[in-house]
Amino acid sequence: MELIVISDTDQVANEADIINRLFEAGMRRFHLRKPGWGYKQMTALLSQIGPTFHSNIAIHEHHEIAGQFNVKRLHYTERDRFGTSLNKLIGQKYQGYELSTSVHDLEFLQSLGVFDYVFFSPVFNSISKPGYKGQLTDSFRLQKNAGKPEVIALGGIDASNLGKIKEMNFDGTAVLGAIWNSPERAVSNFKKLKELAND
Repeated sequence: MELIVISDTDQVANEADIINRLFEAGMRRFHLRKPGWGYKQMTALLSQIGPTFHSNIAIHEHHEIAGQFNVKRLHYTERDRFGTSLNKLIGQKYQGYELSTSVHDLEFLQSLGVFDYVFFSPVFNSISKPGYKGQLTDSFRLQKNAGKPEVIALGGIDASNLGKIKEMNFDGTAVLGAIWNSPERAVSNFKKLKELAND
């Protein structure tokens, strides 16, 4: 099962070093999400990440910097998605970009065929956002249709409940708090989650 890591929204000490080590430990997809950051902060962080890893990074903000860093993955928040024309999204697909977005209601999936994958959240009670309650019961099973984007579970996922994500039939899982709540253990926590995801 695909295991995606999302960045902390705030600055983390030695962040670029941790990201590089996560890639070296087998991370294949990293989402750089820094909603409060400006262009210079984003480019400074990307500059410290190994160039060989840039093609495995999806950026949530400042899409215009993608070309500078060989970034080929663009993420759209729900708000940005509603404000972006279908023609622009299709054009980005033709330019070779992989597109992702976020949803909080699975009914939207049918209208998101232009996207390669979507984050659905919150599945469980959030680790990084206290009070952000999970939406699904343990008996939930995702019904997938051919030709629709992959659905990635997000929200409250850690080593204790990763197995439930497989049972729920998601295509993959994304983690944030399970990695960044203890940055000094980020790599070891990732390795443990990766083992569980591959079981």
